[in-house]
Amino acid sequence: MSKRISAKYKIDRRMGQNIWGRPKSPVNRREYGPGQHGQRRKGKLSDFGTQLRAKQKLKGYYGNISEKQFRRYYQEAIRLRGDSGENLIGLLERRLDAVVYRAKFVPTVFAARQFVNHGHVRVNGRRVNIPSYLVKPGDVIEVKESSKQLAIVLEAVALGERDVPDYIDADHAKMKATYVRVPTLSDVPYAVQMEPNLVVEFYSR
Repeated sequence: MSKRISAKYKIDRRMGQNIWGRPKSPVNRREYGPGQHGQRRKGKLSDFGTQLRAKQKLKGYYGNISEKQFRRYYQEAIRLRGDSGENLIGLLERRLDAVVYRAKFVPTVFAARQFVNHGHVRVNGRRVNIPSYLVKPGDVIEVKESSKQLAIVLEAVALGERDVPDYIDADHAKMKATYVRVPTLSDVPYAVQMEPNLVVEFYSR
C-alpha cells in the first residue's frame, strides 16, 4: 500500500476526530490525543491554532497533500471568482484520486493515490497516472479492463459505510464514473465538519 497508509490513523488521533468516518479509526476507542500526555492536552486553541487545525484536517483528508501543493490550491482558489473557501473545496474534489475514492473504486484516499499512480485509471479513454490531475465536468473516469477484478476494487464497491455523492455518476458494473459537476461544500459527504474559510484565513494572515 501507499507509504502513508498508516498516517490516516495518526491524523485521526492528532485531530481527535474520525475524519473519514472509518469503523476502525482509533478515535472510536479513544478520543484523546496521542502520546503519554494525550489525555491532558485539552487546552483552548488560539485563533491561529484553530485555523492551523482546520488546514491540517483538510490537507490530511485528501491523503496528506504536501504543503507546497496545498498552498497552490489556495492561490488558485482566491484567484477564481466567488467564495474562496468553496473554490478550495471544488479544486480538491476535482483531484483524480479524490474522484476515484468518491466513486468507490478503492476503499481509502491513500489507496486511491496509489491506484492512480500505478496506472489503473483512464480519463476519457486515456491512461492518467497523476493523482493531482484535475478532472472537469463531463470527464469519464474508468478502471482499466485488466484491473476491474482486483481485490481492492471489489472490496471497495461492496463497502456499505459510504455512498457515491450525486456530483459523480458511477456505474460499478462497468467500473466507470462521470464527473457531473464541481460540488459545493454542502454537497461533499465529509464525516466531520470542514472549515475551508478558516484555511483561507490561515493563508491570508
